[in-house]
Amino acid sequence: MSKPIILCVDDEKVVLKSLKAQLKSAFGNAYIYEMAETPADALELIDELNDDEIPILLIVSDWLMPGMKGDEFLIRVHQKFPKIVKIMLTGQADEKAVNRAFEEANLHRCLQKPWSESELIETIKTALSL
Repeated sequence: MSKPIILCVDDEKVVLKSLKAQLKSAFGNAYIYEMAETPADALELIDELNDDEIPILLIVSDWLMPGMKGDEFLIRVHQKFPKIVKIMLTGQADEKAVNRAFEEANLHRCLQKPWSESELIETIKTALSL
């Protein structure tokens, strides 16, 4: 059976690289770390992984991205896959969007950029133990 997935979605490659390095450092080979640069790519990837019956445990998503904002993306994910834990990582989300994500996407937590690695890892550990 495949390892479960942690998916990171951000339009900045440097952010994705940093997230992947921090996740690997904290969790080693316990998970597969997938990265997507757009919500559209992420939705496609989520469908492919679901078709292959590979579980996605958690998504860390930016808010301000081309094509679709993070709250809208996470709400769409939640409608199809309510069990996936959702974390927003942003420097620019407005309060209304964050509140909408909490209400409509069952957002677990919203972290501000630049984030603290220890806070991110602790948030993910807490989220995965639910």
